[in-house]
Amino acid sequence: MLLASRRRLRAEVLIVLGLSLGQSAVYSIVQLLDKLTRAPLSEATSTLNRSQSTREYFDLTYQLLDIFFALVPVALVFYFLSQHAAAGSASPFARLGFNFARPGKDLLHGVGLAALIGIPSLGLYAAGRALGITTAILPSGLDAYWWTVPVLVLSAVRHAIVEEVIVVGYLLDRFGKFGWSTPLAILVSAVLRGSYHLYQGFGPFIGNVAMGLVFAWLYTKTKRVMPLVIAHAMLDIVAFVGFSLFGKAIGLG
Repeated sequence: MLLASRRRLRAEVLIVLGLSLGQSAVYSIVQLLDKLTRAPLSEATSTLNRSQSTREYFDLTYQLLDIFFALVPVALVFYFLSQHAAAGSASPFARLGFNFARPGKDLLHGVGLAALIGIPSLGLYAAGRALGITTAILPSGLDAYWWTVPVLVLSAVRHAIVEEVIVVGYLLDRFGKFGWSTPLAILVSAVLRGSYHLYQGFGPFIGNVAMGLVFAWLYTKTKRVMPLVIAHAMLDIVAFVGFSLFGKAIGLG
């Protein structure tokens, strides 16, 4: 019975990853190989938040649809968690700490974590560019419309929710049920996080693995994914919106 249950959970995890970040990891590896076989990585560019239409309101529609459908696997995760929950147990949101039970603490911890991760990330990006193992990263390729900044903020929040809920909260829960040790679960979670950033080069892979180790370790101590979502969202908002507003002015675009 236990073996059958684990097999079912493994199939569940493969489905979730196949619809979300596992799929992104596969594409990321292929994109990295494509870039490596064209020219040195230092000459390649990775553009985030690409424009999808030259027509303003069609572009807006595509952006909002992308954000909405990217969150569907998160809904699937909470559905699966609720299906396997014991009667009378906490809600799946409370189980992962994805709620507003302690907004002050979560915000404080999220801000501190963003500062802890953000500053070294800038140095790692500069080092990666100098070593030729990181592509040029353009955080936003959107044109300047009235909706550009709000959409970039929504995109940042989307990335934060999808990555932290699935790669940290959900996977560590499932890996524990597989019988894996905590160090192994943390390592696999972190390597997966790095793998779907490989299209940006080896520097971002290393940086995101390190970030994943820290985030997953913290989650095992707090059982709250919300501070991780806040920290991740803040990092992406600063990168996306900052580049959109000031990147071209300082010669980055």
